[in-house]
Amino acid sequence: MEIEEKLERMEDGKKAGEKELTIEEIFQGTEVPSWRSQLTIRSILVSVLLGVLFTFIVMKLNVSTGVIPSLNVAAGLLGFFFIKAWIYVCSIFGYTCKPFTRQENTVIQTCVVAISGIAFSSGYASYMLGMTKIIADQGPASANTANNVMTLNLGMMYGFLFLISFVGLFSILSLRKIMIIDYKLIYPSGTATAYLINSFHTDQGAKLAKKQVRTLFKWFGGSFIWAFFQWFFTSDDGCGFAAFPTFGPQAFARKFYFDFSSTYVGVGMITPYSINLSMLLGSIISWGLMWPLIELHEGKWYPANLPPSNLSGLQGYKVFIAIAMILGDGLFQFVFVLCKSVYNLMKSKDKDVGGKPVVSYDDQRRTEYFLKDQIPTWVAALGYVLFAVLAMICVPKIFPSLKAYHILVIYIVAPILAFCNSYGCGLTDWSLASTYGKLAIFIFGSWVGLDNGGIIAGLAACGVMMSIVSTASDLMQDFKTGYLTLASPRSMFVSQVFGTLIGVALSPAVFWVFFYKAYPDLGKDGTSNPAPFGALYRGIALLATEGLSALPKNCLKLAIGFFFFAILVNIIKQVMMHYKNKAHKYLPSPIAMAVPFYLGGYFAIDMCVGSLYRYWRERNNKAEADAFVPAVASGLICGDSLWGMPASALSLLNAKPPMCMKFLSRATNTKVDAFLEG
Repeated sequence: MEIEEKLERMEDGKKAGEKELTIEEIFQGTEVPSWRSQLTIRSILVSVLLGVLFTFIVMKLNVSTGVIPSLNVAAGLLGFFFIKAWIYVCSIFGYTCKPFTRQENTVIQTCVVAISGIAFSSGYASYMLGMTKIIADQGPASANTANNVMTLNLGMMYGFLFLISFVGLFSILSLRKIMIIDYKLIYPSGTATAYLINSFHTDQGAKLAKKQVRTLFKWFGGSFIWAFFQWFFTSDDGCGFAAFPTFGPQAFARKFYFDFSSTYVGVGMITPYSINLSMLLGSIISWGLMWPLIELHEGKWYPANLPPSNLSGLQGYKVFIAIAMILGDGLFQFVFVLCKSVYNLMKSKDKDVGGKPVVSYDDQRRTEYFLKDQIPTWVAALGYVLFAVLAMICVPKIFPSLKAYHILVIYIVAPILAFCNSYGCGLTDWSLASTYGKLAIFIFGSWVGLDNGGIIAGLAACGVMMSIVSTASDLMQDFKTGYLTLASPRSMFVSQVFGTLIGVALSPAVFWVFFYKAYPDLGKDGTSNPAPFGALYRGIALLATEGLSALPKNCLKLAIGFFFFAILVNIIKQVMMHYKNKAHKYLPSPIAMAVPFYLGGYFAIDMCVGSLYRYWRERNNKAEADAFVPAVASGLICGDSLWGMPASALSLLNAKPPMCMKFLSRATNTKVDAFLEG
């Protein structure tokens, strides 16, 4: 059957007895460009533009709560829009442009994800911030020695990020055929992104994409204007709509309020219901029950009148119990994914004995193009060894407490962990990169010791390990997307390398100018940018170097209890999933519960508002909600986050808002009025 007839049948709908067209049958008559033709000047320019936007968004989310949703839908949608806009503008001036292919769209997607991925793996709101004095001052003075505290500067930030960011690209590069074709791993995020891109390049999908883009920009404009309006009322701490005591002053003191954040309302729309409700549950258990009860023992369990940020007081319970839950959840996921990976590998070998399976037309075509442009194995080996040697020579010069033999151990173990993590992502879409980073803090922090700068060594080792593992799994996700869109692995790899290079150039500058210098209180609890994972990561390093003596009274018992609680919840959930018990979806996520233990419930309430909006849209029209809610969420996140750029510039120029809007209780207001009258 001719392709024109197939397309006509696709538009008219399939007739009785006919099979529905597959993806590759739809694109059968479309020429697949060479790998060089997939890398265009326009795709590079659009990738850099979107990379700047998404770097700022990820950095903003990092320093506020550390909760970062998948932005793949927004990246794919905006990439499609900007190239279509490019072609339209060129046509106005009489220029003819090459057709926009799904392969070029995939290259843009890969590059943008690589750029914004560096904003996360750079650790400027987690392990790098944990090295600084502002975080160290929140802990015991015994850990604030000169070799356990660092002052960040652009030179060391650029140097370290360059040394660690490219290695992950080479760590498991040669295993792409095994992971994608032989094991047929799903990689849910990569697969979903591929189907999204494929749909954009059909007539019906293009029409839907235009409507989605229109929705995105409408909510983007509203979110940006709302953030700009709020700024006028925030001349001091505790001012503005972000300090609105929605449920009364007592609930506000316990961090239960709606802070009118468009960003986290949007995040809640694209985050699973179970995660949002788990965060709300965690905030109720911690700030509603546990912390008030522990405060009754002030002076007995911990010294009275300590500063709120001191880890020897109530803050210690918040940080170390949250760490225990995160580690318990991470340890279970590590063991579970490792065991499942080994089991599936053995199972796949047994299946191979039975002969070759039947391969569909789509799989045949995809395999043909995926194997067409090979990347030689020696490139992967040489790249890994060169960057490993470079890191062994240069990283100890940046962090003297981390020696060359420590780096060697990391680079020997990292490919194994990268393989396990990538395999796990292929099955469940759950990355354990941060878990491996935390394990590195424990191992290398305790190995070096407090007196020899173990805190800095552990945090730096975390950065090296996390960057390798995270980058490797991201690359394999992108290869899966490329496999499903017929994008060349070679063009994907080049795009990933270019994106990593841009990310390395961009992330330190964005963090330094718009956050580190613009907000001197960055990392302090109770501020607009608490960067909670800075204190959490340093807390892990403190445990590794000082041991259990760093904990307040009874904190260890509570931490152990919540550590095993996290493991138990995960075991129950997996057993219920194994027996196909649908009630598993109602069990909370321990790692999601842990985040508000430290921060409070305000952002969880924002996210639950986003969930309510999504639930309302789904009840009215499920298909329409699936198509447009991610666009609404992306618009809210982008608009609110992008306002942070001019807000930071105004802060650097010492331009303060003209007004302070505060909300007082009736009794306090009476006292203020009496004082003013007097």
